[in-house]
Amino acid sequence: MEKQYSDNYTREELMAIEASRFIKSTDTVILGTGLPMVAAIFAQKTHARGINFVVESGSIDPILPSVPFTVADPIIGYRAIKTGSLREVLGCLVQRGLVDIGFLGGAEIDQFGNINSTCIGDPQNPKVRFPGSGGANCIASCVPKILIITQHEKRRFPAKVQFITSPGYIDGPDGRKKAGLKVTKPEIIVVTDLCVMDIDASTGRLKVTKLMPGITVDQVYQNTRFRPAVSEHMGVVEPPTEDEVRILREEVDPKRVYLKDCPKTPR
Repeated sequence: MEKQYSDNYTREELMAIEASRFIKSTDTVILGTGLPMVAAIFAQKTHARGINFVVESGSIDPILPSVPFTVADPIIGYRAIKTGSLREVLGCLVQRGLVDIGFLGGAEIDQFGNINSTCIGDPQNPKVRFPGSGGANCIASCVPKILIITQHEKRRFPAKVQFITSPGYIDGPDGRKKAGLKVTKPEIIVVTDLCVMDIDASTGRLKVTKLMPGITVDQVYQNTRFRPAVSEHMGVVEPPTEDEVRILREEVDPKRVYLKDCPKTPR
């Protein structure tokens, strides 16, 4: 049957749906709140029903009816096989290599996939202080596949982050190996409202693999402080279907906790 694509969706919704497409039913995924939670729950309700959630605060394998407000929301324990602790999640699962995908975000992401969620300016006297690492450094260091969802703004994509909170390829293809990290060649995928980028392991740098509908490469360059390579086989992100938009709005985030720009579902 031919897909019935929707023409009524926001870029934010498409970001979440596109990120979800990188999740398989056999994956164990660790995440916090925000659009990563939207993407993972959407995957669980559609194409990846066997997904195993691990929430940073300790809930293991819940079946979430809709998005929680925070990682401390009681709903994160709904039908979970275990309500554990941060130590169990990061120490017993992530550091032992038992997690397939980690969802991360940050204030800055550079050409090597390094993430800054610590500060802007001198770390001893910063202009701006952010929440910090939490479990992000552990996830970036130990998980073989990292998904990042973020708005595409020039300030968010410098050539070099001002502080490496969570390592990407650090300074090139051998950066992680030189730093002594066990996972030396992780897959890093960045989904923005302009494009999809992933890491070229041979250079350790991000490259553009897909454009969002209606977006050009020049628009990506204009909103990035480095010049990412462009894939020889670059494609366009597939729009969502009518049913995907309905599931996202009516089942995943009906209260618009994170999907702010789309209409609320009537109650």
